[in-house]
This record gives sequence, C-alpha cells and structure tokens, in this order.
Amino acid sequence: MYFFDIISLFSSLLLLIVSVLVGVAFLTLLERKVLGYIQIRKGPNKVGLGGLLQPFGDAIKLFTKEQTFPYMSNFNIYYMTPMVNLMISLFLWVCMPFFTVLLNFDLSALFFLSVSSLGVYTLMLAGWSSNSNYSLLGSLRAVAQTISYEVSLALILMSFLFLILSVNLLEFIFIQKYIWLFFLLFPLSLMWVISGLAETNRTPFDFAEGESELVSGFNIEYSSGGFALIFLAEYASILFMSMISVLLFMGGDINSFTFFIKLTLISFFWVWVRGTLPRFRYDKLMYLAWKSFLPSSLMYLIFFFCLKMGIFTHLL
Repeated sequence: MYFFDIISLFSSLLLLIVSVLVGVAFLTLLERKVLGYIQIRKGPNKVGLGGLLQPFGDAIKLFTKEQTFPYMSNFNIYYMTPMVNLMISLFLWVCMPFFTVLLNFDLSALFFLSVSSLGVYTLMLAGWSSNSNYSLLGSLRAVAQTISYEVSLALILMSFLFLILSVNLLEFIFIQKYIWLFFLLFPLSLMWVISGLAETNRTPFDFAEGESELVSGFNIEYSSGGFALIFLAEYASILFMSMISVLLFMGGDINSFTFFIKLTLISFFWVWVRGTLPRFRYDKLMYLAWKSFLPSSLMYLIFFFCLKMGIFTHLL
C-alpha cells in the first residue's frame, strides 16, 4: 500500500511539472499575441494553426543552438545557475493545495515564503559568475528589488493568515465559500499583485533586465539552453504568483474550472501591464516598497491582530 502511495505521489508531481511547463509555453504565446495587438501588429501566426506551435519551435531552436560561455566566467556556477533557478521555480508548485494526494502539508504558506526567497541567490550568482559589469549591475538591482518586496509580500500574506488563523493554503478555499477576500481586503489584494509584479521582475519593475541601460541585465551572457531555462523559470514564477493570487483572494475553488479561468485572467493582467506601462524609476520603486507598502501592510497586520485578539477575549 505504501509503495502505491509513493508511485501516486511521484506521478502526480510529474504530471504537475509537465502541466506547468506546457502552461509556460502557451503563456509565452499569449504574451506575444497580446503585445502584438497592443502595438497594432500581428503576433506569431505562421507556425501551426494561428501560431499555436510557435512556443515549441522556439524551444527546439533555443535548445539546439550552440552554447557559448564567457572565457573569464566562473564556469561551474555560470553553468549550473539556470538549472537551479528553474528547479526552484518548479519546486514552488509543490505547495499548491490538492484534495487528493500530492504534498498537502500544513505549513504550505511558510514553504512558499522560504522557497521563493531562494530565487534571489540564483539571480545573484548568475550575474556575478558571468564576469560582466552589465550582468553584475543587473543582478545587484534584482537582489535589492526582490529582497525589498519580499518584506511587504510576507507582511501582506501574514494579514491574510491572521484572518484564517492557519498557515495551510488549503484553508483559503473553505474560508471563501461565501465571499471572496478580495472584497474584504481590497487594498491588500492590490498591494499583493503589485508586489508580485516586482517579485517576478516584470514590467514596470523589470530593472534586472533594463534593456535601455544594461542591454539585457543579469542574463546578458547566457545563450541557447541557459537563456531558455532562465526564461522558463521567470514564466513559471508568473504562473505560480497568479495561482497564489487566485487562491488568496479570488475564491480559490481549486476543484472548479473557474479557478483556471481566473488564473488565466491574472496571467493576462501580467502581460497587459507589460504592454501598457513604462518602466519605473529605480528610486521610486524603492520608495514604493519601503515608504508606502511597508507602513501600510504593517498597519493592516496590527489591525487584524487586534481584531482577532478582540474576538478571542470576547469569546473568553
């Protein structure tokens, strides 16, 4: 019996990872199509029906190209970092709640915070090991930005956790049976989405890849497979942040088809923002994190803590 449980667990994990990678492939296609229409041009429309096979063509092209590496780079770290980066992005999906098997553990919110903070190290090592000034500057920016927004992200999540009095993400499904937390925590939900944009280094917070001044940022020296792995990791993180957003404040009805429609809509929002907003100034980004989001999320946290304490003392 125990053996079949292990087989079931690993097959579920494998299915989840394959589904995420296929989702990432079609998210890139969605992004190119949406950006195309925003810029009044057509996106990919030649490979397959309406460009449906374009992501697979791109993947084959990228992974079969010649792998180049800088002569003065720290080769071992340079070579391993993209693989570790993708592994961390896929490892995050383990905390996705399932009613059946998979790893339904009680501390899934803490697992999410712990693993997402590891992504900083891969960015830092990718930039440093390339031995290029552009990549080093890009990685330093990314590290400062990610660490800054992780603080507010954790505090916002703590406000949600105080309301449900659990660190199991599965509880969000039961607590939102009658009303979404989006309506109860409207400002916090918006702050969560904006912090998620900054956390995944997406426009208008894409300072790690500031093309106008850093050519391509921390991944400038990567080509073919290494670049593709970094690219996959970024889009897997976008899908994961969309999934967490739906889970936290948009009902989280994971057994319903509407869950995946909402996930697609939030992923579309990520793309829409990229096609609409210009890049922020770096000092304004830091100002937003430390002087706007941090005080606001702290005040909300204290408010919900006092609210719960008041309810407990009233019940006693």
